[in-house]
Amino acid sequence: MPIKLKKYLAPTQQTGDPVTPFKDAQTGQQLVNWAGNITYSTNKILFPETTEEVQEALRSNPKLKVLGSRHCFNRIADSEHVFISTRDLNKIVELDKEAHKVTVEAGIKYGELAPFLHQNGYSLPNMASLPHISVAGSVITATHGSGVKNGNLATSVSAVEMVLADGSIKSFSKEKDQDLFDGIVVNLGALGIITQLTLDLQPAFTMQQFVYQNLPLNLLETHFTEIVSAGYSVSLFTDWSSNFINEVWIKCREQESKNFESKEAFFEATAATQHLHPIANISAENCTEQLGTPGPWYDRLPHFKMGFMPSSGVELQSEYFVPEKDAVPAIKAIAQLGSQINPHLLISEIRTIAEDDLWLSPCYKRNCVAIHFTWKQDWPAVSKLLPVIEATLAPFNARPHWGKLFTMAPEALATQYEKLPDFKALIAKFDPEGIFKNEFLARNILGKI
Repeated sequence: MPIKLKKYLAPTQQTGDPVTPFKDAQTGQQLVNWAGNITYSTNKILFPETTEEVQEALRSNPKLKVLGSRHCFNRIADSEHVFISTRDLNKIVELDKEAHKVTVEAGIKYGELAPFLHQNGYSLPNMASLPHISVAGSVITATHGSGVKNGNLATSVSAVEMVLADGSIKSFSKEKDQDLFDGIVVNLGALGIITQLTLDLQPAFTMQQFVYQNLPLNLLETHFTEIVSAGYSVSLFTDWSSNFINEVWIKCREQESKNFESKEAFFEATAATQHLHPIANISAENCTEQLGTPGPWYDRLPHFKMGFMPSSGVELQSEYFVPEKDAVPAIKAIAQLGSQINPHLLISEIRTIAEDDLWLSPCYKRNCVAIHFTWKQDWPAVSKLLPVIEATLAPFNARPHWGKLFTMAPEALATQYEKLPDFKALIAKFDPEGIFKNEFLARNILGKI
């Protein structure tokens, strides 16, 4: 049955929660992303509930793009034609307890999936800072959490089902499609419409979170590896206004907690005595439990609780990945820009991600340290700062997060991804008519507008 096309409006207030569903709107109203910094180029959006309806949408529309939880800060998902929302493709398809895998529909959010897995004795190896984002959207942009031994979220994917440009349904697996699979997973929405993913699981575990304040920045020179390896997942928060890391968040398995439960100092940083938000003077009510309180993995690995709005939404985000071996000089170089960065910044986060084999992953073939910037929502100022930051990090072969703001030229991006020619060949094979192509892909991947 044909899908009825409707016009919808995302919440117009910049405090909109990425969980909030799209709402009916009058003709002419606009669709925006979560942060409110992007007004999409069309407000036409379809809400398929089945794979068959996705196929029907492709038959009825010569060009379209998939829109997930709208947490990208650039136009990677933009369309001038029609959107397909994965909002209603959000079911758990199968939990395979023998193979330790779960198959889910593309639009399910991590915060919806994780409690189910925990109740059944399983966990995901990693989660991003926000549990509010969709699985497929996170995977195709190589979104990540933290941990020296933890890969980004896409590294858990062992199978993908997609509706291709010709309307056919095709399944790919790590086991059977070894020559293509690493190019298909992190695909930036360029190859097809993901309808299902299969994720590898590990046993459920309990975690505790400890926060320390005011770590001297100079200690990173001699103790960086020890600091970022102190727990299962470690994040360093700084505003670059002083010679200190403002906060160190250490998330550890419960059996490792004895290292921190009575530890009043961590490399000269002092233990927090109350719950903290990464941004000073903001209530920690929305943050996951700290002070060593035990809890399930899914309620400690993210920084923010699923049941709360993660932040105001009035922000912009950028992030750059450098090889772990270059982490300290890269951090020192950014610290030298502190007086330029701080007036426009809410907070920066420094974290580690393990290497992988995914062609367009920023961590392809290298362990990485990511330097993340959460900016005040002042694009004119940020747009002037990003080229300065990118030039500063260029000697370290920095790669930007695909879903966040950057100004790197396509030629510079191309030098950082040795498998880009192979990925472009995949696009030519899977989408020869450019059904899924948009301006972002044309500029940054295909090298033409």
